[in-house]
Amino acid sequence: MIKRQFYHLGEYVLWLRKVFSKPEKFMMYYKETIRQIEEIGLGSLKIVFIISVFIGAVTAVQLSYQFGDSLIPTYYIGYALREMEIVELAPTITSLVLAGKIGSSIAAEIGGMRQKEIIDAMEIMGVNTQAYLVLPKIVAAMFSIPMLIILAAALSIFSGFLAAVTFGDFIPSDFIKGLTSFYDSYTVIIMIIKSFFFSFIIVTVSAYHGYFVKGGSIELGKSGTKAVVYSDIFILVFDYLIAQLMMG
Repeated sequence: MIKRQFYHLGEYVLWLRKVFSKPEKFMMYYKETIRQIEEIGLGSLKIVFIISVFIGAVTAVQLSYQFGDSLIPTYYIGYALREMEIVELAPTITSLVLAGKIGSSIAAEIGGMRQKEIIDAMEIMGVNTQAYLVLPKIVAAMFSIPMLIILAAALSIFSGFLAAVTFGDFIPSDFIKGLTSFYDSYTVIIMIIKSFFFSFIIVTVSAYHGYFVKGGSIELGKSGTKAVVYSDIFILVFDYLIAQLMMG
């Protein structure tokens, strides 16, 4: 089992070297990148909006409940909500959800092309299929997903503010005081760095499982499941590593 995992890890690293090969035609890659930005970025706005609004509202309600009978000043709820959303919840939860939406789609798309021998036909025509099928997706994801995560953080904080003021009997000025207290721009830098790493993981891990799929429709379904599972595992591992390196 462990030997097999190391085999796939090594194959994944060697495969990445081919992914970052020089493009044959930059215009062809440019058009594909624009298409992927539309699919990955604009196509994920709805799900990001929904999860962000509810995560922010639930977090604010939970914090209000936990701090309600304590001696901690009420404005600390706004401060705690801001820190939790920017450093952890917005980048990590959003990326885990996007791994399910985007990752399974990428694995199914590339895996379907493998099964229909489209990839083989492209290689016969001299196309570097690893680069053409994956590199535009990486560029599009590393452009779109950080923007989605920034949007998610803003929406979560705003929905938390509305929930706390509307249902938690908070004075808006107290909550805003908490949001603006002890602010450190370094936390935003951490969030953006996480978003770049998570974007790369989602695309490359999912594309890898789709590119090397074998068998029929059952194997294609399994590759989609593996893409999501391994993407989530790597996201959580790198979330811990980045936190240790940048906040330890």
